[in-house]
Amino acid sequence: MRSAWRRAIAIACAAAPAALAQAQDIHFHDRVDVDSVVVDARAVDGAGRPILGLGAADFRLKVDGRSVPVQTATWVAEDKAPDPALTDAAVQAGVSAPPRGRLIVFFFQKDLDPSRAMGLLQMLRRAREMLPGLEEEDRVAVVSFDSHLELWADFTTDRERIRHVLDRSILFERVPALPEASEPSLAGHLDTDAGRRAATPETALLLLGEALKEVPGSKSLVLFGFGMGQWSPGVGVFLDADYGPARRALVEARVTVFALDITNADEHTLEVGLQQVADDTGGFYARTHLFPGQAMDRLQRALAGHYVLTFAKPDLPRGEHEIDLSLAGHKGHVLARPTYEG
Repeated sequence: MRSAWRRAIAIACAAAPAALAQAQDIHFHDRVDVDSVVVDARAVDGAGRPILGLGAADFRLKVDGRSVPVQTATWVAEDKAPDPALTDAAVQAGVSAPPRGRLIVFFFQKDLDPSRAMGLLQMLRRAREMLPGLEEEDRVAVVSFDSHLELWADFTTDRERIRHVLDRSILFERVPALPEASEPSLAGHLDTDAGRRAATPETALLLLGEALKEVPGSKSLVLFGFGMGQWSPGVGVFLDADYGPARRALVEARVTVFALDITNADEHTLEVGLQQVADDTGGFYARTHLFPGQAMDRLQRALAGHYVLTFAKPDLPRGEHEIDLSLAGHKGHVLARPTYEG
């Protein structure tokens, strides 16, 4: 369940830039000049395992508190070819057909503070151990952020290349000159100059979200990080002004963020930012300092597949609307973005 106070923190800190952004004509593929809204959703049981075999009637949807029927619910096994029915539904809803295979971005937040360094090293190793389990057509890109955003590998099926990046490049090498991009590509759409100027992880996420809008299909971003935002006495944690635009860009790009906290602590102030971005994009937050294997197992189960839901846009004023998705007649819960623009 989303935490209302975490959402209040993010909204309060981003109120001014959010108002400015809403005044602009922000293009959302799943809301402009179409009759349906597309939502990527993961239905999971208490152990985080995907619940299979669900149809539209198995989901309960409310928009701004009003019940709205789900039109279609299509399971996408993300290591398989796109379902023809899903492709047709996506095209009718104004969403580009997805490529074959999964698109996964590994995002590492770098810091050599003792409370974070061991977690970073452990998650670099755990990410490397994921590679043999990926399917042949799954593509992985790797980025990092310390004082700015760096792109280490564009979407690729070259496991040896990704293994080298995780083993050595991120910690010991300079960012390489990447070969000419071929689609699907992160490098071909990422503003690398802006990346070098990015001073916060919120800005880095904004740049990634903007770039990933140009890549068809749903994407997963695994954020191995220690937090976002800043702590201020008497105020608490506030997120950078770029968080609001970053959230909207990630949602528009159909990016689900899975935030794995590398901090060696049971809890800490900056975890709020990681929890927020996971909640806002339909992913989850997990700590890794005690049971990293469990967190990685949960991640791999989540990456196995998802449902693509469509529903008719209710007759509501133009703007942001709240989505509340749950299961009807089944035990478990639904991970999905909490809003859409319409």
